Amino acid sequence: MNVFELTRALIDIDSVTNSEKRVGEFLFTYLSNLAKRYAGRAERMEVEPDRFNVIAYWGQPVVTLSTHMDTVPPFFPSREDEETIWGRGACDAKGIIAAMIAAVEKLLNAGKKNFAVLFVVGEEVNGAGALVAAKNPRGSRYLINGEPTENKIALGTKGALRFGITAKGRLAHSAYPELGHSAIETLLDVLQDIRAIKLPEDQLLGRSTLNIGTIHGGRAPNVIADHAQAEIMFRLVGSAAPIREALAQVLAGRAEAREQYTTPAQRLEPFPGMPTTVVSFTTDIPSFGTAWGKPFLIGPGSIHAAHTAEECILKQQLLRAVDIYAEMVTTLASGGFEA
Repeated sequence: MNVFELTRALIDIDSVTNSEKRVGEFLFTYLSNLAKRYAGRAERMEVEPDRFNVIAYWGQPVVTLSTHMDTVPPFFPSREDEETIWGRGACDAKGIIAAMIAAVEKLLNAGKKNFAVLFVVGEEVNGAGALVAAKNPRGSRYLINGEPTENKIALGTKGALRFGITAKGRLAHSAYPELGHSAIETLLDVLQDIRAIKLPEDQLLGRSTLNIGTIHGGRAPNVIADHAQAEIMFRLVGSAAPIREALAQVLAGRAEAREQYTTPAQRLEPFPGMPTTVVSFTTDIPSFGTAWGKPFLIGPGSIHAAHTAEECILKQQLLRAVDIYAEMVTTLASGGFEA
């Protein structure tokens, strides 16, 4: 398959987080065939039942190309025109997987070795695949992590701090609200106060942000709600401690907060001769730690298209990414990079 065909084939396999098995099997088969042709090895790296990372390598890996297999919901299939490919995961990150595999084929055809590809599960939720991979390193000294950066090297990424907020109330007939206590009204008041928290700023990464992602609660329009909950996420530019402290003060016994996920902001390094950017999203890089080597973050596609109803990727960016990945691997594997 060429990079466009492979992108569409991957998009057309539904792999919303926790349902990555089918796309993992597709990639394992594809990479196993590539490994047989070029004296490499492909493996599954178990994460949990019916979920696994896929790794393939040729020689002793010095450089690893990596991104994630899972996507956000909802799934929708691929389509294309002369310039663009659409579909869930087009830029986040099925197109990136295709570009990495195409780069591998280019390198293998040129007789290169000592590199790996690693595709992980769970990036969109909790980094489960990267956390398992961090415990199973293969000696790689450099990690090229793929996320949509419009083929620019990212110098920094924001972190993430996610909470579930729960408010409790007392049931009553809605005609007599004084006999009950509305958990929904309490939650709304708490969320309004959370929105008023002054968030930290950073010279490189900009300001922290807050998203109220989900709200659920109540039983019926004629019943005072006894339960309500929300999920919120802060994008971090520094330590999570000030936000945790401010949130605790806002809640002050009115509601409960359960921390669901935390990953720190990252400062990354440039790559010689390549344009740079700074991004506000979070990646698997903190979950990998240093186990897979010094990280670089770059990939085709725009993050502004990711997670949308019109997710897409430009074909020219895909083609350019193939060359970029091949060039970076060649430079890093040959020892030509100076930190």
